[in-house]
Amino acid sequence: MSSTPATPPPPFTDPGSPSIGFMIAATALVFIMTPGVGLLYSGLSRSKNAGSIFMACMLAMAVVTVQWVLFGFSLAFSETGSAVIGNFAWGGFTNVGIPAIPVVAVAIPGVLFALYQMQFATVTAALIFGSVTERIRLIPTTVFVFLWTTIVYDPVAYWTWADRGWIRNMACLSTTALDQTPCGIGSFDYAGGGPVHIASGFAGLAYCLIIGKRRGAAVGEHSGEFRSHNIPNVILGTALLWFGWFGFNGALALAATPRAVMAGTVTTVAAAAAALSWAFVDTIRTGKVSAVGFCSGAIAGLVAITPASGFVAPWAAIVIGLVAGVACNYATYIKNVFGFDDTLDAWGVHAVGGFLGNVLTGIFAQKWIGLLDGTAINGGWVDGNWVQVGYQVGGSVAIAAWSFFVSFVLLYAIDKIPGLKPALGEESYAFASFNGIGATDSSATMIGVEKKDMVPSIVHVTGEA
Repeated sequence: MSSTPATPPPPFTDPGSPSIGFMIAATALVFIMTPGVGLLYSGLSRSKNAGSIFMACMLAMAVVTVQWVLFGFSLAFSETGSAVIGNFAWGGFTNVGIPAIPVVAVAIPGVLFALYQMQFATVTAALIFGSVTERIRLIPTTVFVFLWTTIVYDPVAYWTWADRGWIRNMACLSTTALDQTPCGIGSFDYAGGGPVHIASGFAGLAYCLIIGKRRGAAVGEHSGEFRSHNIPNVILGTALLWFGWFGFNGALALAATPRAVMAGTVTTVAAAAAALSWAFVDTIRTGKVSAVGFCSGAIAGLVAITPASGFVAPWAAIVIGLVAGVACNYATYIKNVFGFDDTLDAWGVHAVGGFLGNVLTGIFAQKWIGLLDGTAINGGWVDGNWVQVGYQVGGSVAIAAWSFFVSFVLLYAIDKIPGLKPALGEESYAFASFNGIGATDSSATMIGVEKKDMVPSIVHVTGEA
């Protein structure tokens, strides 16, 4: 790999140190989301498995961080790649420093953009574990996370956000060639409805299908009898995620601009609306409002507003939140119909919420929101651009199919490698104890999951607030 770029990078022009400080703070906000996921999942798990699922999230963060520096960032954002994947020009953060990155991140140092996007990649990997809590082994999981980030997340991020990505330029694929200037007319995804939520949700679905149901899991029965072991942790984890989402969505303007303010505003509005609509559905169905249900609704709203956050007005955020709370609540019952064990409803909340958010972005995106930072967009259906909905659906279907298929193949292959079986034992078991991490099936400490100890669904637990 040459240490000298083919063409000198453009000089970095500081638009004002507040933008750099803003992005550093936003990076820290997104970083705290991975421990937030761990805290949420640990609170929803049985007490003896709480530390293990938290450890899985933190281990994924470490693995993805190293992968991102080695070649992940280059594959996801290099500006000299094809329409489907970047190259290794920025491998090892070569030539990623103070100069800005043309087109994608022109207002901040390139290394700050790489650091910020690193946090997106790490939290995405952690989200997958919500589908398979208490029945996976840590070392096989680590191998999967490294491969999945490389083969699924990095390409999907490139399709969606990179200058020449095909989803970003769906209306003019011929312009993605290196001798052309990309038109930038395609699917809207401001902060990761596809790369983060659809991709992780469908990966989680593949994961739970490969390793099977927990022993004694009565999929198809109402799971209200199973309780979280620590509801305060669930609430605190949700609060950390909500807090971090201000950086996750708000800072994708990549500068301190009015559009960043609007993105942060619609983010919290949608979360509140979804929390209320989820609680309303729970009240109709069960006659009770639970703390876990409220938190689940808030997360569903945050997921759904993610692709729309830089494109929609506050009134539309209320609509998106209300629809997401209802839709994701009902989506969590699909596993009962088809008999798969999506433990904490990572598919029902993230995959469904992300897909729904992408489609609603195509309906409610408005030109004037983009102009808050000088970005010209065609708007969505409300601005007369009905074809935008087609772009949104096309991009979402492609991401869902790619993530599910590749994840399934990866896990199937890993399952056939001696010593790397993703699930413990002939049936589904919980995590190995910390003393048994990395052990083979014959020597690992294994914990069978009986029905009386089953992990609660993220949504159908009536907790005491």
